[in-house]
Amino acid sequence: MDLGLKGLRVLVTAGAGGIGREVARAFVGEGAKVHVCDVDQKALRALARSDPKITRTRADVSDRAQVARLFRDALKALGGLDVLVNNAGIAGPTARVEEMVPEEWDRTLAINITGQFNCARLAVPHLRKSRNPSIVNLASVAGRLGFALRTPYAASKWAVVGFTKSLAVELGPEGIRVNAILPGIVEGERIERVLTAKAKARGIPYEKMREEALSYVSMRSTVTAQQLADAILFICSSRGKTISGQPLSICGDVQMLM
Repeated sequence: MDLGLKGLRVLVTAGAGGIGREVARAFVGEGAKVHVCDVDQKALRALARSDPKITRTRADVSDRAQVARLFRDALKALGGLDVLVNNAGIAGPTARVEEMVPEEWDRTLAINITGQFNCARLAVPHLRKSRNPSIVNLASVAGRLGFALRTPYAASKWAVVGFTKSLAVELGPEGIRVNAILPGIVEGERIERVLTAKAKARGIPYEKMREEALSYVSMRSTVTAQQLADAILFICSSRGKTISGQPLSICGDVQMLM
């Protein structure tokens, strides 16, 4: 299936590793032009070696001055903007609410939701000039379910869904689509760290924690970054031109988070 993405100009935040890197590579594979940002300078250098077609900026999306520089770099490299993928996010702390360090709460929300605002506000004026404009915000199934011991993460992801639906209403009359992707348990180092922290907090082995987490997934499986990238490419293509305002769960049907 030809998705017609050749020449599309795409900005992916946190694009030097994990989900963001897979999304960036998937767009390049379809002939799109891609610029990414990341806070990890080592990962950016590795990406420059492995994927020289992808242009790069070191930027923290919670810092508005750095986001402004990111957009200057991206617009210069891409010559405009058709797609913003707001992928940057952190797992945040694992703790009971009364034991949580307030600064860790603040940092989680600053990156996971305010960072998306920081990028969207600069993207919209350029998306208005596009013939196929789209914003994709990365949320989580934690944006539709409760998540004990992970309150800042869940709060930020519920906020992403609200931000997405509100932007879709605001920008829809101008033809700009806005959707959220809600991944489930994504295979990789991040979920291993999260499950390890949860296992430690609950005093159980990692293997038991993983088994229990997957027991609440109808398909009893994790999700891959490539599967998320496939969904994002489709909704950003002309074939997805009537999909907007949707929190799209790519999760194997998660029923509960542990």
